Amino acid sequence: MAKPFASQGDLEEKTISFTEVGRDLWAFTAEGDPNTGVIIGDDAVMVVDAQATPRLAGKVVEKIRSVTDKPIKYVVLTHYHAVRVLGASAYGASEIVASDTCRAMVAERGQEDWASEFQRFPRLFEGHESIPGLTWPTMTFSRSMSVYLGRRRVDLKHLGRAHTAGDIVAWVADAEVMFTGDIVEYHSACYCGDGHFRDWGATLDAIGAHRPHAIAPGRGDALVGEAKVNEAIAKTRDFLESTYRPAAGVAARGGTLKEAWDAVRAECDPKFADYAIYEHCLPFNVARAYDEALGMDTPRIWTAERDKEMWEALQG
Repeated sequence: MAKPFASQGDLEEKTISFTEVGRDLWAFTAEGDPNTGVIIGDDAVMVVDAQATPRLAGKVVEKIRSVTDKPIKYVVLTHYHAVRVLGASAYGASEIVASDTCRAMVAERGQEDWASEFQRFPRLFEGHESIPGLTWPTMTFSRSMSVYLGRRRVDLKHLGRAHTAGDIVAWVADAEVMFTGDIVEYHSACYCGDGHFRDWGATLDAIGAHRPHAIAPGRGDALVGEAKVNEAIAKTRDFLESTYRPAAGVAARGGTLKEAWDAVRAECDPKFADYAIYEHCLPFNVARAYDEALGMDTPRIWTAERDKEMWEALQG
């Protein structure tokens, strides 16, 4: 029987957790669905990644209001993907912050990504009719900027290309906690369809160099303690290398995309087949790894039409 396209068959409601990962720092997680971070300062709240729709973002707001009544002033977007950004309007924030590159990618491919992700993962777009349009950052930066929530300082940093070209992290030094977006995942497949495999490892090294005590990853459980943080970084690195290395080997000898698919499956299935969204991500990951190995530095834009073609060619 053919597999349902991407995550169209994933209709089961996930259990939400709201975990304190440091003083007044929270991770909103849901069994492998996209995570959201919450940073509470002296006078305001910062949200890291917004969810896919205002309705889903409302669930985050409910959790925030269970621990503070301070105003939500900032929404930080770790990257441009629709499932991370289209719920931003629900927070009523005065500023939406992202990297310069993230904003440029919204302009370049945000509409195509919205249509693509809506088709891939309909459950995450519950209440999609309430989305007012593309989410545009109101404040951007190139390498780093600091935001003060009263005395609490949050350092927003572009540490390098990884999941996308414009990824940023939020580092709260007073608690040694980092919100990484999809640069780090835990027991969830990395989506690499817009990624940069050869840069991603150095970006993971830059995260590790901060020696975080806790990480709120892009997907999967909150990670508290040095052992858990190191495990997640190591497993993310293994996932990336196990995807890119076989695909690059096939590309180097002039093999086909389908041969790269077979080689990646042989390497990854025994280790990662039980990870969240593994089958969903695999065709897009292999296609991007193969393209990058052939010298294509900028990922091709995924469209709803291209998604279907790729799925039929590899997962069909």
